[in-house]
Amino acid sequence: MSKVVLITGATSGMGLETSILLALNGYTVYAGTRGNEAELLEKAKEKGVQIHIVPLDVTQTHSIQQAVKSVIEKEGKIDVLVNNAGFGLLATLEEGSDEEMFKQFDVNVFGLIKTTREVLPYMREAKSGVIINISSFLGKMGLPLLSHYNASKYAVEGITDSLRFEVAPFNIRVHSVLAGLFGTNFVKKGLLANAKTTSDTSPYKELVSHFVPIVGAAINEGPSPMPIAQAIKDIIENEKSEIAVKVGEEADTFVPLRKALSDKDFEEKIKETFGV
Repeated sequence: MSKVVLITGATSGMGLETSILLALNGYTVYAGTRGNEAELLEKAKEKGVQIHIVPLDVTQTHSIQQAVKSVIEKEGKIDVLVNNAGFGLLATLEEGSDEEMFKQFDVNVFGLIKTTREVLPYMREAKSGVIINISSFLGKMGLPLLSHYNASKYAVEGITDSLRFEVAPFNIRVHSVLAGLFGTNFVKKGLLANAKTTSDTSPYKELVSHFVPIVGAAINEGPSPMPIAQAIKDIIENEKSEIAVKVGEEADTFVPLRKALSDKDFEEKIKETFGV
């Protein structure tokens, strides 16, 4: 009997690639979507695999409950949960609005918590399960204009580290993927820019004009997110996988440096690298 995987935010980028790769390798994949699954289904058809679509909005508790209930009713289990849904807020801390900061955490943190909370009773009963949280190298370090996003990913890392202790007695593994910058639709579909920060009247406009093109180019011109999908597959299949798995150039470079250098020296390295 194949393993049943539920993936949130599965309609593009990392989520889409993961859905397809796991389906190609015999997993039963349920892709959580908000009604925008055309690209995913087209690629699934092209690859000759079946993807099960389940409506899922991680900001709506009832939607999460219904999605999990639907999978359990059809399959009787959820072996793997991939918490992939997320977006980034581009804003200075000063200029970010209440609505923007709440939405950032609603999707990236509270949605992850609520989805995990809904799945855990079934994993506990089965005394088996794997939970994979898609995080970022920015869950281990800061960058300007991304403080809200950074904070959400630091939270994901904290959740991962704590949850591992709670569920280990039930033979449930919890891991995070520290993703670097990949060529996804993140800038187009997954990045929300604060209007004040990007305006000509912002007191931070010099920083914005310098830094935004760097990040945008790194994502838009970055490599395929397939290594993320492969890392997720490897975590599922390797019980001795690292707690936090680094994927991508930025993660491979900066995460080890963060451990090796003092706070002050690491900050100087970031300034030098990004010219801030």
